[in-house]
Amino acid sequence: MSFTFRQSDFKKIGKLLNAAPKAMGTNFRFEVSGKDPHRKLALEIFPHIRIGDQKGNLVSVYTESSHLQLHFCSGFVLSDMLGEVTFIGEHNGKLSGLIIEREGGCSLYANVDRTLLSGDFTRLGPEVMLSGIALSLTDSILDSADRKLPQRRTKKKAR
Repeated sequence: MSFTFRQSDFKKIGKLLNAAPKAMGTNFRFEVSGKDPHRKLALEIFPHIRIGDQKGNLVSVYTESSHLQLHFCSGFVLSDMLGEVTFIGEHNGKLSGLIIEREGGCSLYANVDRTLLSGDFTRLGPEVMLSGIALSLTDSILDSADRKLPQRRTKKKAR
């Protein structure tokens, strides 16, 4: 069963990012900006869209210098403490995470081996360690492929 965004999810995401969701027809748009005028982005979530031969959801981020997408989002985690929302996609044990910061920043980690999330981070090189730490918040919502992944709010401390 695939993950489906609900109306209440858009409100929760908007509250965390300090950006009201704007319904734009087939998608919802959040305009996020921080104190620094160069840190701003637009987050668009298409809750039900055709992607190739399938239908699913699409999370898209536009910044001054990039455009990032996560197809078939499996769930998301809100972190009040970190001021960010992490959208996660999983396929065949590999994870992709799109992190949106309240202050207008974003990060993408793609094709990360799921085992890195629960391993000993100190045994990893610094280049690899960052993705495991950044996506470790999502470990609580990841489950078997045939179970719907819920959104969770966390107050976990930054590592």
